[in-house]
Amino acid sequence: MQNISPEILTSIQRALDEDIRTGDVTTNSIVSEDATMRGQIIAKQSGIIAGLDVAEACFSLVDVRVAFASQIEEGARVQDRQLLATIEGPARALLTGERTALNFLGRMSGIATLTRQFVDAVAGTKAVILDTRKTAPGLRAADKLAVLRGGGQNHRIGLYDMILIKDNHIDFAGGMEEAVRLAKESGNGIQIEVEARSVQDVKIALGLGIERILLDNMSNEMMKEAVKLTNGKAKLEASGNVTLETVRQIAETGVDYISSGALTHSAKVFDVSLQWIK
Repeated sequence: MQNISPEILTSIQRALDEDIRTGDVTTNSIVSEDATMRGQIIAKQSGIIAGLDVAEACFSLVDVRVAFASQIEEGARVQDRQLLATIEGPARALLTGERTALNFLGRMSGIATLTRQFVDAVAGTKAVILDTRKTAPGLRAADKLAVLRGGGQNHRIGLYDMILIKDNHIDFAGGMEEAVRLAKESGNGIQIEVEARSVQDVKIALGLGIERILLDNMSNEMMKEAVKLTNGKAKLEASGNVTLETVRQIAETGVDYISSGALTHSAKVFDVSLQWIK
């Protein structure tokens, strides 16, 4: 578990506590303490796998004697019925940790699979696919790790690692100029990104020396105009209702980044199962 971040380990422990509480009463009443089992984790669809190491950590936190052996690399493309991992150890631990482990593996692989579809859709352009903060509460680290393993990149992890001045901040401050002034005077030296709702907003942001601009819900024509106006002086990020059907056209406007909350809030859980070997 040495490569699993503390944030993800905390999420795993919380999930195990939620499921097990005072004990797995079904397993503990039927399965003897000294019984052992072997099993295989199998893909039940094609796609991208992420989270085998997280699944392993789930079992290890239940019982360190569980032996987990991944059969593929993280981020690999797999086919239906493909073997993903083998597992062996105390039967009680395997049965108790099974659901939590598969929950993490299925969610992370679903996110990675959808992310790879977005990445493939913009292949040949310069656009980079980004995630957002629209993650499951308490699972952000795992969700964003899955995006990375699907070939995307992470935007800011939380509210603490980038200043993103959005429309509500601008309206509260009374304008973009004042919002940017206050952010710069905070003195924390963190990168500033400003949301632009119009091409005029882009012009204002450029005049303020902003080096990263979020184009919020702009039409493709507006984004092309923003790219031409910016001419490389700032990085442009397209955001708002991005789908697999629209992402290619957005990328072809010339923007640098495309962020989509769908990567983490709308990914379908990847179907995996744990089959026991007698």
